[in-house]
Amino acid sequence: MSLPLEAQAALEAFQAVGSWEQRARMLMQWGERLPALADDEKIDANRVQGCESLVWLVGRLQDGHWQFAASSEARMIRGLVALLLARVNGLSADQLQAVDLPDWFNQLGLSRQLSPSRSNGLNAVLQRMRDLTRT
Repeated sequence: MSLPLEAQAALEAFQAVGSWEQRARMLMQWGERLPALADDEKIDANRVQGCESLVWLVGRLQDGHWQFAASSEARMIRGLVALLLARVNGLSADQLQAVDLPDWFNQLGLSRQLSPSRSNGLNAVLQRMRDLTRT
């Protein structure tokens, strides 16, 4: 399956840096680029359960392709979520079901730095996306 353009750009950027410090800085930058959610979207109904940090997620279907937006107060999580959005935005519901989260962060060179709780949180975000595509 070919990657969305933004995911391809992320992959090239992260594979071009060698050290974890550089990746961590880049991760923060990706998080800062995440568009802010409106306050009326930061409601309990949009909150992702299963994340230690507060994460809100909204999604909408456009011409058979899903577009998601998310927000978190935690900088590291915001960066990881931004990279997840880069990977999934523009996919169909079927393509979204096939996304391999550990493989994606492994390709980015970030899997070693994903603590179990962060990994669980990202899985919860992806699961929430999948749930949204079923409604």
